[in-house]
Amino acid sequence: MAWRCTGKSNAQLVANLKHNGIIHSDKVAAAMNAVDRGNYVLRSWEAYEDSPQYIGHNATISAPHMHAYAVEHLLPYLRPGARVLDVGSGSGYLVAVLHHLVSPGGVVVGIDHIKGLVDDSVINLRKDGMGQAIDDGEIVMVTGDGRAGWSENAPYDAIHVGAAAPSIPEALLEQMASPGRMFIPVGEYMQYIEQVDKDAHGHISKKDVMAVRYVPLTDREAQEIN
Repeated sequence: MAWRCTGKSNAQLVANLKHNGIIHSDKVAAAMNAVDRGNYVLRSWEAYEDSPQYIGHNATISAPHMHAYAVEHLLPYLRPGARVLDVGSGSGYLVAVLHHLVSPGGVVVGIDHIKGLVDDSVINLRKDGMGQAIDDGEIVMVTGDGRAGWSENAPYDAIHVGAAAPSIPEALLEQMASPGRMFIPVGEYMQYIEQVDKDAHGHISKKDVMAVRYVPLTDREAQEIN
């Protein structure tokens, strides 16, 4: 019922996501209410539509219902002091939502291989009141190949991947904390969200969550050509 979630404001969008059973937790609702999606899109009049939107550099921001699904699945690992990695951080929107769930004391790293997107995301985050979090190192935005993760701040209690990989990158598995969880779309023609869990002993288990259609997790050159 995600298509029914479009609102005329950020608050209405979040309320519709909750009403339609996509958001279950009051914590997730509060975090998404604290981040105005209008600060992270190119066309403000489309900000509260429940659909993916173009953000430049051949990239899109995911539909709000997919961000809500991701945060709900990662929620058991999103606590104050947690470390989180957002691969394909794009406009910075989900980084901001995750920040609200792991502060105080947590760190959210957003990584994207397009420097222009990373630069824009920092502007967006500051516009949305996240400037102090950036200055304090609670939000770290970096340019790099997300398939290799970002070892400097590892291990991560939670990892979100915003594009579909043919298979789960080994570097991301290695950078998961024990215990930890990853939310990642996997596949090429047929894609599924996989919830990947690492237990306290380092054992990995995987569970298919839902069929999806994401842009591919690729390199910078391929994205710029497309």
